Amino acid sequence: MFRVTDSLARNEKAESCRIKKSDCFRGMSAARTVEGAGRVTWWGFGPARALLSSDVHTVRSRGEFNILLVGSGDPRHILKTISGIPESDVIHVWVIENSTEVVARQLLLIYPSLLSPETISLHKKTEVFLEIFGNCEIRSETDEFLKHASAELSQSITNTPVSCDSHTHPCLDTSLLKFKERDDLVQIFKSWERPPSVPASARQVWDARVRQHLGTRYDSRQGCFDWDLTMKLHQRGCGVINKHQYVKWRESGVAFEMREGIYQTANQSLLSTRVFNHRGNRVAVRGYWGDIVSSPYLAFGIETDDKDLLKKHNNQHVKTAQDISEVNVLALFECLANRGRCPPSKDAPSPSSTCNPPTDDPKTPEETQRNDTSSQTHTKPAEETSHSFALMDIKGVKISFLSPDSLSKLPLKDRYKNLFNTIYCSASMVHQIESSLRHIAAPDAVLVIELATYLLDLSKEQVSGFAERVKEIAEESGFTPKRSQSDDVYSTFTLKQD
Repeated sequence: MFRVTDSLARNEKAESCRIKKSDCFRGMSAARTVEGAGRVTWWGFGPARALLSSDVHTVRSRGEFNILLVGSGDPRHILKTISGIPESDVIHVWVIENSTEVVARQLLLIYPSLLSPETISLHKKTEVFLEIFGNCEIRSETDEFLKHASAELSQSITNTPVSCDSHTHPCLDTSLLKFKERDDLVQIFKSWERPPSVPASARQVWDARVRQHLGTRYDSRQGCFDWDLTMKLHQRGCGVINKHQYVKWRESGVAFEMREGIYQTANQSLLSTRVFNHRGNRVAVRGYWGDIVSSPYLAFGIETDDKDLLKKHNNQHVKTAQDISEVNVLALFECLANRGRCPPSKDAPSPSSTCNPPTDDPKTPEETQRNDTSSQTHTKPAEETSHSFALMDIKGVKISFLSPDSLSKLPLKDRYKNLFNTIYCSASMVHQIESSLRHIAAPDAVLVIELATYLLDLSKEQVSGFAERVKEIAEESGFTPKRSQSDDVYSTFTLKQD
């Protein structure tokens, strides 16, 4: 299989080289010139944002809000936004992804965030989430959790009624997907629950992607990894990403190792199938087709309002992006469990923590590892997965998943007319924005678009050109740039007033 993969990779690389730099925007949207970013968006290329905060909405009212996420790739914005709103507000998040495989992973990552703290501790939930989120290889205990979650999600989708007014879980709604898409989701979850008897080696498929990306530079890959980190990520404001952890992730696909254990079980949620044309035949190859350059640290690990986490000693960061990711996700889960309030608890990041922004745990990850004996590697998986986990009903929160091809169809339906207060679009999906977008935007709507800042295969000129093209697309759709805008990772626009 890997010989076929390497041959197909060479053909694809040759095709990529034929694209001109002037076609940066179109090529990037087609995921060809940014080969390192991959064909599947398993995580976003920017930190989590609270999409109803004052940084996004200059004036924000209270009440009910609708947010449309187009191609976010993971639930970072959902978790951050929910954690930052008061309990009196009602929020409905609508999600569009470009494939059912990404929808399945979104559901899988949301699942642990909805688990009751009485079922699984917040520390352990954080560890499981980050392992599934950013590791191609996980511990056997985490794999058992993934299989259990897949079985639960498969069952919930199978039982989803035709009526969109009732759902298996109050917060999650898959009823707006087409029947075929829901069938595909069930098949995906079943493949995660019962992987092939001889599953693909995550380490080998990862290495195949690295070889494809680096080509003749593969033998000097350590130098390439160091260059991408120090001359690109660090220069673009990600100095907290640790060299040892980043290089290990580039080499093996394992980003988060919060516990001593054996990370050798393939994370099935990061493996997917692509169909290639090979010598006139269509060949389906199962492998890893996501990001191998920018890293999953971007989502939760490069920003924090707790300045202690950003301290330096001898010009080196004391904490790493993994440490910050753990603290941030733990704080988000604490806020989610309490729906907008954070009373002290033994799992809270800090006795004086607030829901927004998240703060640090007074214990270091090393101390947590020594003290939290309840979630050691040797814990028996059967004790955790032999029963159905209790999911929380988050008051006033609903997440609906729409079909991948639905963005252009929303303006044609009265239901979505002037509905969305915030519209978010990823860099990989911005080419789908059309002028009709204004018809589904509320009068006070804000459009947030992810830029190409952390797409490392692009030059500075291409990143700048992409930002200009994003501005043109937004203006053609009836939006104008927000006046006070200092964010170089996301561009924010407000709806033009007639």
